[in-house]
Order: sequence, then structure tokens, then C-alpha cells
Amino acid sequence: MLDHLTDRLGFPSVGRHRRFVAAIAIDAVGSGVFMPVSMLFFLVTTDLTLVQVGAAISIASALALPAGPLLGGMVDRYGAKRVLLAGNALQMVGFLAYLGTDSFVGVTLWTVVVAIGRTAFWGSYGNIVAAISQPGEREKWFGFLGALRNVGFALGGLLSGVAITIGTDTAYLAVVLANAVSYGVAFLLLLAVPPTPSAGHRSPEGGWGTVLRDRPYRLLWVTQLAYSTAMMVLNFALPIYAVTVLGLPGWVTGAVFTINTVMVGFGQGLVVRGLTGHRRWRVLVLTNLVFAASFIVMLGASALSVGLATVVLLVGSVVYTFGELLGGPVLGALSAEAAPEALRGRYLSLIQLAWNLASTVAPLAFAWLLEGGGGALWLAVTALALGGAALASRLGRVLPHAAQRIANRATVAVL
Repeated sequence: MLDHLTDRLGFPSVGRHRRFVAAIAIDAVGSGVFMPVSMLFFLVTTDLTLVQVGAAISIASALALPAGPLLGGMVDRYGAKRVLLAGNALQMVGFLAYLGTDSFVGVTLWTVVVAIGRTAFWGSYGNIVAAISQPGEREKWFGFLGALRNVGFALGGLLSGVAITIGTDTAYLAVVLANAVSYGVAFLLLLAVPPTPSAGHRSPEGGWGTVLRDRPYRLLWVTQLAYSTAMMVLNFALPIYAVTVLGLPGWVTGAVFTINTVMVGFGQGLVVRGLTGHRRWRVLVLTNLVFAASFIVMLGASALSVGLATVVLLVGSVVYTFGELLGGPVLGALSAEAAPEALRGRYLSLIQLAWNLASTVAPLAFAWLLEGGGGALWLAVTALALGGAALASRLGRVLPHAAQRIANRATVAVL
């Protein structure tokens, strides 16, 4: 029944990897419960001010940033499964510790633990997906799991709304406990993931020197950074632009996120299926051009009345989400396949670093650009997207995997 449904939606057959898929779904719901209330939780359950909470989270993110490359080496040496399990365990411990934490130092410390756990999870995630899938169908797998997490975030967000409505300490503590439990359940399910190849206690041949000398992959990294930064617009720029700059009602932001969730959840597989036969680099060029078009549309909303601006912003969010649907699975598959298997942990840790850098820099950069109105922001991200298109075009000439056509069919056996 499940495989029939996933096939109709354009997703891969889950087969014997049901526990891994279930773990990803449960993890996403738990994360979705906490994300909307992350700062509110500390404001309600501790005596910290908003500035102190924000500072604790920012400091923790900065301290955890170097963990990505270090964990990439551990993935290559000890295998992705061990690092993935350790990431889930760290996050579970961190969230359980939140239940009894009420000081600035405590919040900072345990947020570092959670951040390192999250980095460990994402630093090994791509390796696991590459191991359980086959060349030719990896776009389908990355697209499927991305859509699954998106739906999980949405369901978790609905549950967090209940906690916000109740507004008591107990309600917020229940949210954190539920998230910790989700990591524990996911940990148990992930025990069924097949082990990935590792170098044991010796360093893989070449090590970081091979990674850093790989010019085509460095170009892929910059392309990923441009895409990751564009992906920050929905969370960090659009809500402020809609409410503060355009003066739109709060429900518009909620509608934008709903549109994005529905399109990714139910359209991702169909979009990937429609990409069959197209070259990866051309899809990435189109991704960035679609992003640029959506940013121009959103800029146009600033010159309209509230009613028309609402319509234009919703249309812009549809266009933007289409760019997300195009680029995400292709970059995920390309990043994994272009990396040598023995060094894939290190290579993919660089891709995770691109995401971490974007999420660290984007909030401050977008806020600064929005201070003068929406014009500077949308012109800046449009230029970024056009630059990403140019990078993707170059990528097709220097990276053989980027010139390959998307097959959407398996070609070799897997673990």
C-alpha cells in the first residue's frame, strides 16, 4: 500500500528501508513541534530576556560551526550510521536538559550540544541516503525525504500552535519533552539502517588535502551556498517583509508557509519525475532563474495596495517554491555522487557547512537590507540567484556528474 502511494506521487519504493523513512518522519514532526516555539520556550520557562535568549542561540550556533568538518572526518573513519546515531542521541540529551535549565550559561551550553547533534545528523544524512539508494534514482530519494520532512515540520507546527495557545509553562515543557522523545524513537528505528563503508581506525587515503584540492567540487560548494542562502528567504525575509514593510495581515505569512508545505509535500516527486532526461546543470540554472523571477515578483508587491500585494506575494511564493522543488533533489544527489565514496563524509560536511553559513549570515544580512525597505533585499537576492545560475552553467563544463542526465531509475545494487 505504502509503495503504491509513493509510486503514484513520483517517489521511490521504500522497500526494506521503512524504519529509516519512519525515523526521518518522526524526527521531522518532533523538530516541527519545537521550531516555532524555540525562543518562546526560554522566555516563558526562564527569567532570561529576549536579547539574552537570542545571544545564547547565536553564540551556540557559532561555537558549533567548526564541528561540521570534524564530524565529516568521523563519518569517513567510523561510518555514517554511528555518527547519525550519535547526532540523535546528543539532541535527545540536549532537549531533556532544557527541561531543567534556567540560566544563560546553561541554555548556551545545551544549545551547543543540540547544535552539534544536529550537525552530526545532517553531516551523515547524505551518506546514508547515498548508501540505501542507487545511482540513477538518488534525486527521487532526496526529493522524497525532503518532502517527508517538510510535511513532518508542518504537522509539528500545528501541534506547537496548541502549546502557544495554552501558553503555560507545562505546555511548553511538554513540547520540549515530545521533541526529546521523538529523537529517542528515531534513534531506535535508525538502528536498523545498514552500516556504511568506513576506514576503521585509519584515515582514508588523501584526507582533507584531496577534498580541498578538488576545484570542481569547490565550485559545487559555492553553487550550494547560493542555493542555501536563497532558501533562507522564506523563513527569515518574507515574514518581516510581509508584515513590517507591506503591512499585510499575519495570515498571509501563514498562507505562504502552507502553500510551500503543500507544494513540496505533494509535488516534489512529480517534479523530479518530470525532470527525467534533463541534465543536472541545466536544472540548476533553471532553479536559480526561477528564484530570481520570484524575487522580482515579490519586489513588485511593494508598489501595490494591500489587497493586490497579498495576491502578488502569494503568487511569488508559488514561483519560489517551484525553484525549491527543482534544485533541492538535484543538489542533494549531485553532492553525494560527485564525492569519492571513501571521503564522502568530508565532502558532504562541506555541503552542510554551506547550509550552516547561510543560516548564520542570512538573518542578520536580510534584517540589515530590510531596514531601508524591500527594494535592497530583493535586488540583492535576485543578483545572488543570477550569480547562482552562472555558477551552475560553469558547473556543467567542469564536473562530469553535473553533465549527467537525470535517470530516475536504479542502475546498480545497494546495501
